[in-house]
Amino acid sequence: MTHTAASGTLPEPWLRGPIEGVHPLTAPILYAFQQAREDLARSTAGLTTDQIWATPHGFGSVGFHLRHIAGSTERLMTYLQGRALGEEQLAALGAEHEPAGAGRDELLALVDRAFRDAEAVVRAIDPAALAEARTVGRKQLPTTVIGLLTHIAEHTGRHVGQAISAAKLAGRACYQEPLPDGRGSEPSLLPDTER
Repeated sequence: MTHTAASGTLPEPWLRGPIEGVHPLTAPILYAFQQAREDLARSTAGLTTDQIWATPHGFGSVGFHLRHIAGSTERLMTYLQGRALGEEQLAALGAEHEPAGAGRDELLALVDRAFRDAEAVVRAIDPAALAEARTVGRKQLPTTVIGLLTHIAEHTGRHVGQAISAAKLAGRACYQEPLPDGRGSEPSLLPDTER
């Protein structure tokens, strides 16, 4: 069955109906991943690699947020499975800000792979295990399976929003002008002819 809104576009993933074979208590994380895929693809369309890694006003770049979404999803899923992070995961965390030549398509594919791997784990969760204890980080902070699933969804949404804002800023033709007191600069959206 196809779900379409009055405008002819699909509604948000959580409004597209149940996911076959997925328990309703674990489905929200899958909806969050699909929403993130769609929002990130839409908001980064047309951005160059330079724009992907731009840090307007010192904010995190689109590239950072995409890498962080993928990496944090993988790390949190490691905790969900009752395992500690490996050295490779810790090294990747430290490199999330580095451009390393990654463009939009490569970064979106990285996010998609992380989500697909996570979705396979989520689909295998027995709903009876949702209250099972888990720990996070070196300090072994306490949570539960459902607590981790909730955090993964909200953390993903937070960084998707930041990536969308970074994409909007990076995609604009902003000109930097000195602040009146000489400290740094502020953006001017005026064309050169109007300044």
